Amino acid sequence: MTELDDIDRRILRELQRDAALAVEEVGARVGLSRNACWRRIRRLEEEGVIRARVALVDPEALGLGLTVFVAVRTDRHDPEWLDAFCRAVRDMPEIQGVYRTSGDLDYLLKARVADVRAYDRLYQRLIRRIALTDISASFVMEEIKETTELPTM
Repeated sequence: MTELDDIDRRILRELQRDAALAVEEVGARVGLSRNACWRRIRRLEEEGVIRARVALVDPEALGLGLTVFVAVRTDRHDPEWLDAFCRAVRDMPEIQGVYRTSGDLDYLLKARVADVRAYDRLYQRLIRRIALTDISASFVMEEIKETTELPTM
């Protein structure tokens, strides 16, 4: 992958804010012609810097008003368990993020569900599919900051 220069970073900043911007508009904002901007965007996509362009949907509009962070501990760390765990969490669309962590937790999951009953159904499906030593949930009371935008410094 080539080094990102200031113009690449400005392009990324603009696209993270609004991926639906026309190439002409992105170019105007970063000081490039349409063609020069298009070439840079294409290169960033080919190199995997831009992984996808997506629409961010309001979870409330889909009836998914509750964010849950699920702390998971296991006493199994063998490849077979890990494969089963990965399959289980990948098959559950409510689970948006799964992170293996250091410290007291083994994994931290982020899920979006309608309410506590919907979380309980998710919990029941998860424990039926995979053996866990301990699982606990924290329900988000207030979302103070949530962004997909990465710093481009």
